[in-house]
Amino acid sequence: MAVTRERQTRLIVALDFSDRNSAISFLSLYGKDIKWVKLGLELFTKEGPSFVREVAELGYEVFLDLKLHDIPNTVTKTIKSLSSLPIRMLTLHASGGKSMMKGAALAAREYSSNLDLLAVTVLTAIDQDTLTATGIDSSPSEQVIRLSRLAIDSGIQGVVCSPQEITLVREQLGKDALVVTPGIRPTGSSKNDQKRTLTPTQASKMGSDFIVVGRPILGANNPLDAVQKILNEL
Repeated sequence: MAVTRERQTRLIVALDFSDRNSAISFLSLYGKDIKWVKLGLELFTKEGPSFVREVAELGYEVFLDLKLHDIPNTVTKTIKSLSSLPIRMLTLHASGGKSMMKGAALAAREYSSNLDLLAVTVLTAIDQDTLTATGIDSSPSEQVIRLSRLAIDSGIQGVVCSPQEITLVREQLGKDALVVTPGIRPTGSSKNDQKRTLTPTQASKMGSDFIVVGRPILGANNPLDAVQKILNEL
């Protein structure tokens, strides 16, 4: 059963480029209908905090996807370091544990009132075989729920999960937790290395607050048209 929606599902375009010039060129050509962008580890490592500021100054809301995972003290200090940047959402791994996430949540509240933390549960590229090989006997769905509960109990504002777990997460966490879903593939798109995917329409109906789309837009013959088709679906 689909979750009753009270908020519009929004599109985040993943700027999965290796350098600043490629990303800025893309935005200048195709960014007029884009409101939210995701900056990942590769681009942040290459271009640094100044690039985050540059993108924000262009008028985009920034989702910084660094997937922090370290001892609590290190993660807490990292969030303090990032707090001066104009970012709206930041990821950390739920598997880092409750102490790490509680410290992160406290740091975010203290240093950046506009920042929402998102706990990554089980990556969309991970299936049952991959999970089992790491020594986890639970199914991906069971592990997503376990980590989602842990994250919210630790003071984190939301979770990142595959679209196939949206309904389960909503049932467990309610309507107030943010749910962000990568692994979105419009009808006819290649899954690439994603294992657990759904279409934008399906993810929206199930209760996703944000869908993250990269390659189906970046690799399209007409990225502007690809963005519009997704927005029309939503």
